[in-house]
Amino acid sequence: MSDLKKLGAVFRILVLLALIGLSLEALSPARAQQGSAVLFRNVRIFNGKDSAISAPTNVLVRNNKIEKISTAAITADAEVINGGERVLMPGLIDAHWHAMLVRPTPVAAISGDVGYLNLLAAAEATATLMRGFTTIRDMGGPTFGLKRAIDDGLVAGPRIYPSGAIITITGGHGDFRQLSDLPRTIGGMLSRMEKIGGSMVADSPDEVRVRAREQLMQGATQVKLTAGGGVASPFSPLDVSTFTEPELRAAVEAAENWGTYVATHAYTSVAIRRSIAAGVKCIEHGHLMDEDTARLMAEKGIWLSTQPFLDAAAASALGPSEQDKMRQVVSGTDRVYALAKKYGIKTAFGTDVLFSQALAEQQGAMLASLTRWYSPAEALRMATSTNAELLSLSGLRNPYPGKLGVVEEGALADLLLVDGNPTDNIKLVENPAKNFLVIMKDGKIYKNLLVGDRKG
Repeated sequence: MSDLKKLGAVFRILVLLALIGLSLEALSPARAQQGSAVLFRNVRIFNGKDSAISAPTNVLVRNNKIEKISTAAITADAEVINGGERVLMPGLIDAHWHAMLVRPTPVAAISGDVGYLNLLAAAEATATLMRGFTTIRDMGGPTFGLKRAIDDGLVAGPRIYPSGAIITITGGHGDFRQLSDLPRTIGGMLSRMEKIGGSMVADSPDEVRVRAREQLMQGATQVKLTAGGGVASPFSPLDVSTFTEPELRAAVEAAENWGTYVATHAYTSVAIRRSIAAGVKCIEHGHLMDEDTARLMAEKGIWLSTQPFLDAAAASALGPSEQDKMRQVVSGTDRVYALAKKYGIKTAFGTDVLFSQALAEQQGAMLASLTRWYSPAEALRMATSTNAELLSLSGLRNPYPGKLGVVEEGALADLLLVDGNPTDNIKLVENPAKNFLVIMKDGKIYKNLLVGDRKG
């Protein structure tokens, strides 16, 4: 082949690749590009903070932020979405999610093909966004690559605040080794779960410090340790306390040196109190705490990130002993919310879904179930502005600078247009496919069922 022919062939390939690229861009659900604007006309606003919704209002989004909110007409060169007095609200936030562990079975999560697991997590990330959850705080798992793919626009999904690998002790919650893997050789081979970044075993302050720093090096926005027993781990009774106070403090020091914080998985009062003494800022779960511990959390300003576990069926993918532990946790759900309300503990909403795509599809229903203890507006506030306040504890490690969880000028444009008023009928969030007419994240439209109502 002559040089001229070779150049011609190369040129044709480049043109073909360019056309393919344009086609893929045209097919992308995120239609709004940087520099573009979207005007929501005639909407009523739940701003994430106030219980009452606004009068009919107009909201201009430019690039990835809310530029202007006005009851007066807004004139702008923008794509117009006529809200028809439907409710515009902030995107939802799940403060306790495991993006890599939702769809696989427990066995697959540990021993499955990593490439397939990543693709599975990407599919779930898109489904999560389509349920209206525009941000998640990932509390354990190898999510750094998924986060990057979402941020780079390769995958549609929520913002991710990653913890990286769960840090645990030998036999603690998150240690998924088998008895045949013992004894552990200090400084020896890593287990499969450690190799893929799901959890890391650390049995001294120095080991904890190393593992915490490794997660921060990879981009963790907060560090997660398991201070007590858990449901899903086979060798971890609920009542046990795991890390010593010096071990917990080593993680806290490492996180604080990076300007962020430690959250601990803790159900019992002993695990919670030891965490607080070590400087931990947020307790995950807390279902088995006593009243004195709840009072201490309130006095110290410690966050409680808890979940409305009401059905032991959430552990149906696990074995009989794990299901029994789940029943113990469920028995404490009413009490943990009662104590949180009684003492005014700063409380975040999360779901902690594991190993069940079907349960993940109930993410909105779990939010709606908070009305067992809170008003609809209080529940929605928890899943928006309150959760965003917890995310801000990451300080300069925050990968998404700006205001989340609110509809106000200058805030990041993560928005839902709801067909109805969720502050009156929170059950609307249980059916996002029908009731979330528009889903916007970072100023980009990922769903719009009002295409026929748009006017230029």
